Amino acid sequence: MTSEFKRLGKRGSYRLGQLRTQGVRAAAAPVPFRPSFARSYRRGPASGWLLALVGGTVLIGATTMAGWWFVPFAAGLAAGLVNRMAGWPTRTAVAAVAAMAVVGWGIPLLWQALDGRTFGAAARHIAAANGLPRHASAGVALALLVAAVQAIAGYWLGRAATPRPAPAPLLVLCLSGGVPAPPGRHRTP
Repeated sequence: MTSEFKRLGKRGSYRLGQLRTQGVRAAAAPVPFRPSFARSYRRGPASGWLLALVGGTVLIGATTMAGWWFVPFAAGLAAGLVNRMAGWPTRTAVAAVAAMAVVGWGIPLLWQALDGRTFGAAARHIAAANGLPRHASAGVALALLVAAVQAIAGYWLGRAATPRPAPAPLLVLCLSGGVPAPPGRHRTP
């Protein structure tokens, strides 16, 4: 009988994790998770995108005063088309586009209320016709919800219509040192 056979089943005889294959390094310690709400490769300064959102809000507000109710959809569509190149996370962009539409429609409604124009009767009628409580605030909230839904639908369509960037060809990556060369190919220095 060999000595290894005699050790089977006894305490400390297996030493799993202590035996290493020759030439294989130990695994590096794991990197701690650091949550981030923005991709590291997004393009453009945040101030530029903030300026675009403020400009979109002003555009929506001005066109709402003119009676163009569809502009939140168009602004969301433009944001969706541009965001594929910008690289902002979808959760952040959807919230920003919805806020842009709600503020863009909310400012003209507030302006009309402060100017003395009464839209309360129309808002109460719209709320009652849609099964909501018969209050002007319910009608205004419904109008702001419609603006947000339009903008989010436009953003979704813009993201869906924009093609993803094409990946780099495998051979270019292999020659540049990004990926190990496939079998049968040698790297050139």
